[in-house]
Amino acid sequence: MNQTQTAAPRRRGIFGLALIALIMVSVLASLGVWQLRRKDEKRALISALTERLAGVPGALPAVVEWPALTPARDEFRRVSFSASFESKPDVMVYSSGSAVRDDINGPGTWAFVPARLADGRSVVINTGFVQNTMQDRAQQDRAVKPLVTGAPVTLTGYLRFPETAGTLTPADDVAKRLWFVRDHRTMAKAFGWGEVAPFYIDLESPAPASGVPKPGPLHVHLKDDHLQYAITWFGLALVVAAAFGFWVVGQRRS
Repeated sequence: MNQTQTAAPRRRGIFGLALIALIMVSVLASLGVWQLRRKDEKRALISALTERLAGVPGALPAVVEWPALTPARDEFRRVSFSASFESKPDVMVYSSGSAVRDDINGPGTWAFVPARLADGRSVVINTGFVQNTMQDRAQQDRAVKPLVTGAPVTLTGYLRFPETAGTLTPADDVAKRLWFVRDHRTMAKAFGWGEVAPFYIDLESPAPASGVPKPGPLHVHLKDDHLQYAITWFGLALVVAAAFGFWVVGQRRS
């Protein structure tokens, strides 16, 4: 076999590997660019949430605004308003801790209670944390009962939106009034709370004299490690390109 005949398969081999290397470098580089975009989005989100959490409490959104509210634009807005807790069944939402409350540790439940506004409409309030109540329905009932006085009280808190259950999330236990996701809409339907606002309120204040349930300020902690991921993807792209370059040089020498 002459040199011309052996050169053709070699060129085809180099072309094939060059195409593979180009695809790999393109994919890795695009992942790096995507992570840089995610970094900018995450930092903008952190800035927006920090601003909302530190803002002066505003009025509760008017009813006509409710259909237009969205988590992206309105989650964690601080609000202050007057309402009276209703004498209706409250609901426990199990939690093993909190990603937004620095003062919450260990298992317990959040006490969700409906409250009536001056115009007669209802808003669901997460009145705070009760330690170790997953199997003790009476403990939370004793904590919540003093809140239900029928008198209006000024509440300050944060707009929150309902969660969606995941594939592995346990089913709601209606008999125990125990939920595993913060979905106040299903609570309202199960216990006859009537029509409620599309959002619920994470209560910041006031705290009951007993300290239970325990409301408090929120602090959002979002991981911002997209730059490290971007550097990793760009580094891998460079490694693939360099490896291909060394291979081509070796082929030419041989």
